[in-house]
Amino acid sequence: IAGVRCLHGPNGFREVLGTCSIFVNLLALTPQTENILDAKAFAAMPSGAALVNLGRGHHVVDADLLAALDSGHLAAATLDVFRTEPLPPQHPFWSHPRVRITPHVAARTLVAESAAQVAGKIAQLERGESVSGLVDRSRGY
Repeated sequence: IAGVRCLHGPNGFREVLGTCSIFVNLLALTPQTENILDAKAFAAMPSGAALVNLGRGHHVVDADLLAALDSGHLAAATLDVFRTEPLPPQHPFWSHPRVRITPHVAARTLVAESAAQVAGKIAQLERGESVSGLVDRSRGY
């Protein structure tokens, strides 16, 4: 696509981080992405940048994030997911002045629609048909 530059892999990731005033993480959790938001990642971000983690709790190295916030290198973090869920009451994220915690609620479940979707997938399986939305454990999502 004209005007679109594709970056990938560890070098591309660091380059993207260096351009972000706000980095929004939506990655799947795989062996390659576990602990990806660590001291090196935070150091690659511009001073005063912010993190929004909506991906998985195991992407963030908690101690490294707290250090980046305490040093002032990162201005803020908004966190929706954590290594331990629910987040323990004594965890420093709760009281940190630069951390905002969101309730990890993507949307309200619509019972009738959800039940119809589950029933439809069961019917497909009973007919020997494939269903969408399956997790490919070899890919990690």
